[in-house]
Amino acid sequence: MSSQTPVAVAAPDLPAPEPPKGLRGHPWLTLFSVAIGVMMVALDGTIVAIANPAIKEDLGASLADVQWITNGYMLALAVSLITAGKLGDRFGHRQTFLIGILGFAAASGAIGFSHEVSLVIAFRVLQGLFGALLMPAALGLLRATFPAEKLNMAIGIWGMVIGASTAGGPIVGGLLVEHVNWQSVFFINVPVGVLALVLGLVILKDHRAENAPRSFDIPGIVLLSGAMFCLIWPLIKASEWGWGDMKTWGFLIGAVVLFALFAVLETKVREPLIPLRMFRSLPLTAGTVLMVLMAFAFMGGLFFVTFYLQNVHGMTPVDSGLHLLPLTGMMIVGSPLAGALITKFGPRIPLVGGMVLTAVAMYGMSGLDTHSSTGPMSLWFALLGLGLAPVMVGATEVIVGNAPLELSGVAGGLQQAAMQVGGSLGTAVLGAVMASRVDNDLPGNWKAAGLPPVPPAKMSQAADAVSAGIAPVPKGTPPGFAQKITSVAHDTFVSGMGLAFTVACGVAVVAAVVAVFTKRGANAEAGAGVGHI
Repeated sequence: MSSQTPVAVAAPDLPAPEPPKGLRGHPWLTLFSVAIGVMMVALDGTIVAIANPAIKEDLGASLADVQWITNGYMLALAVSLITAGKLGDRFGHRQTFLIGILGFAAASGAIGFSHEVSLVIAFRVLQGLFGALLMPAALGLLRATFPAEKLNMAIGIWGMVIGASTAGGPIVGGLLVEHVNWQSVFFINVPVGVLALVLGLVILKDHRAENAPRSFDIPGIVLLSGAMFCLIWPLIKASEWGWGDMKTWGFLIGAVVLFALFAVLETKVREPLIPLRMFRSLPLTAGTVLMVLMAFAFMGGLFFVTFYLQNVHGMTPVDSGLHLLPLTGMMIVGSPLAGALITKFGPRIPLVGGMVLTAVAMYGMSGLDTHSSTGPMSLWFALLGLGLAPVMVGATEVIVGNAPLELSGVAGGLQQAAMQVGGSLGTAVLGAVMASRVDNDLPGNWKAAGLPPVPPAKMSQAADAVSAGIAPVPKGTPPGFAQKITSVAHDTFVSGMGLAFTVACGVAVVAAVVAVFTKRGANAEAGAGVGHI
């Protein structure tokens, strides 16, 4: 499976080698091959959410089982990303990419044939592990294959594929579940995986840095994996446990302790999992923080948009996906354009501008109400997509481009891990903001609407439903009262959503300040001698 070519960091005055001949190692064909695999994983991140209700009904699963279908995947992915990137640096990104493709497609097929929810969860965990192999390797391959002057454009197209696939998941998932079955959501990955595998075998070339790592930091892997688990798990469970619960704080404190032990260990070993000297690069550190903040605002905010469209406006999953097309479309258009702008002007101005647009979009979305029409929604969604595109591209280039070539896999894993942490943190924190506003406002709104009083326990249950935009109308409720309950529930939800978007707007403003400290990848020229386009 290996086709290895050592890559030395060439001095700027050395003549560039001849362009690659044939298919293997051709930069644009490499991008196409990588994009097919990345599309499969990115699509899976949102497409499965649409299938969960059908899985629950068909397999007789509990709500906790269905949550584990998503949480098991997320945990496996987040915990493994940086280690998977290190595997790519050690054994070659071509190998880890192909193994990731093969394993992800095989696990997807196995889920489709599963008749027990426990098997679905187990294979979803495998999907997350193989997806973690695939994603950092994709960035490592792009970094090693593209010359510096084309890397931003390549990452722009890569970001476009991820954005389009992520946003297109609900549409594709809705069509498949509605017209075929829930198994088809997973079976679709098999032919896509086969295509990506064949293309990878024919096209991808394994570029190795001469000073690539030769050993593994096993204690570092254990500590970092434990720290990531202790960080992500309470964020996933915070809505169930509560932020004041000792379990939540116990895991978070454990994460801090494990991260501290990991940092100390990394200064002692010969070949650390993450050389801490990487973070001496202010742009790389700023890019990582920026990715966390961007994902916080974007994924945390988008979490409520699906509830708003489906539960408040009564749209089907497919319709809600179609209403998000302005966001998707602007990411598709904006990502390659952002790559070109970053190549010409550097990342700082596009990144600051992108986060400012994101902040404006979030502020605009905070004003949506129960009667907002498609026009205002489309405007803010489009502006959000236009703002996110340069951030997705630029922050990725800043992280990967400011890391040494021999650590491009670790840098790719760091970029993906930052997105996972930011998204989980945003969903948890903004969810807590929503829940707090609903708990505070619902009793007063209920009383003001002239609805009969309910016991505190029942009001708490109602608040849980309202936090997802669901009207808690008991069976047999007279139509007049049912309409009042629905109106109160939706108004209260929209109020909480507005506050959550306001917080997301503030986070985006902070991210714009962080973006000031970014700059073009200091090591990007290392890839310039790899090939010509």
